[in-house]
Amino acid sequence: MTEVEIYTDGACSGNPGPGGWAAVLQSKGRFKEISGFAPHTTNQRMELTAAVEGLKALKQNCAVTLYSDSAYLVNAFRQDWFAKWEKNGWQNARRQPVENQDLWKELLRLSRVHRVTWVKVKGHAGDQWNERCDVLAREAIVKNI
Repeated sequence: MTEVEIYTDGACSGNPGPGGWAAVLQSKGRFKEISGFAPHTTNQRMELTAAVEGLKALKQNCAVTLYSDSAYLVNAFRQDWFAKWEKNGWQNARRQPVENQDLWKELLRLSRVHRVTWVKVKGHAGDQWNERCDVLAREAIVKNI
């Protein structure tokens, strides 16, 4: 299996408001940067979208280490929140629908295609690739508003 590192980040100007997402993919010394924009969204949606789009950019099954500064994203996988969500009909502990189900379901599907290790990084703490994703996500907002 090809090993790939994916760094992701999402940003929002207002929450909700215009948002951007970005991912940097690295494998075998090659780098690819991707980013996008949503006119009215939330920061959480952009964090999840960055991970979805990063994984969707892979052309074959890969062993992925995905780095994110979103505890929400990383903890959902590390603590297997999906098992409870699926068992409870995609309702959270408060018996309300899980927010961003469309993105969570796509992430779950993609995480079953690839072998993904989820790693939490501290945001805005000098991690080169997390910082690069932040710049790309914010640029996507500025270019589109």
